[in-house]
Amino acid sequence: MQRNRVYSSNEMNQSIQKIIRQRFSCRTFTDEPIQDIHQQVLKQFLESLQIGPLGTHTRFTLVAATPEDRKSLKGLSTYGLIKNPSGFFFGAYSPAEKVLEDYGYLLEKAVLTATDLGLGTCWVGGPFTKSRFAKKIALRETESIPAIICTGYQEEQKSRDGTVRLYLHAKRRLPMEQLFFENEFGNSLDLNVVRNYAVPLELVQWAPSASNKQPWRIVRSSNAWHFYLHRTKNYGKGTMLFKILQLADLQRVDMGIAMCHFELTARELGLYGSWSVDDPHLPKPDGCEYTVSWISQENDEMKKIYSS
Repeated sequence: MQRNRVYSSNEMNQSIQKIIRQRFSCRTFTDEPIQDIHQQVLKQFLESLQIGPLGTHTRFTLVAATPEDRKSLKGLSTYGLIKNPSGFFFGAYSPAEKVLEDYGYLLEKAVLTATDLGLGTCWVGGPFTKSRFAKKIALRETESIPAIICTGYQEEQKSRDGTVRLYLHAKRRLPMEQLFFENEFGNSLDLNVVRNYAVPLELVQWAPSASNKQPWRIVRSSNAWHFYLHRTKNYGKGTMLFKILQLADLQRVDMGIAMCHFELTARELGLYGSWSVDDPHLPKPDGCEYTVSWISQENDEMKKIYSS
């Protein structure tokens, strides 16, 4: 793994498609501290993440891991035992509409930047409001921390080579016909029809999610891509454990992660658009709720490609 390249905080060195496919939930790190140049780039990037695509504000920080921080993770069962992270990055926000979606979107951008730097990462959700992490970011009375990212240099393991990761990805993911639809739920989207948008959709399928529940559903209608949260029954919001532990609504954070993968990949392909919260009021399955829409704005060159 190369760790001596010169990095810019303004752009990534690799294709976003390659970076998304490289990323995985790393749970075993080396004892090596994060190099100064990598810390500098990641800190600068985190400082630039202030306003999400849906207009809410979050502040982020990068901190070095201490033995006490690592011990505090042992009580979290969400991702099992995480060994030797060199640092953590995370954010704090005050209550606002769509703030959890923005949090997921922005923090996933930071995750992909870290991946581009050669760092391993792992999302961890938990009750962090009264944790050591709250003290590190000087959490204010009205603020919350829904999830943190463990980071560091991943331990080289044969079981984590590219071939095995591709196999595990395919085995654990819902098929695309259960996630993406044309005009209405139940009418699976023909990826041959949407052409270049098939790639952003594939990389939404690659997105990480709490307990790998993959709650995103997308309905395409003309030039709009409507994102819906399909809640997992007996999981998360509304459950007794959710209330006792005072956990954040992590499936909404997952929606922000999916938005991030979709938009960054679309823009890399020259597929431009913008986010809009405008419920189309489509008939939807039980447990489904509208989140946001991507309104595509095809330029002249892309229209020629689509019509050829």
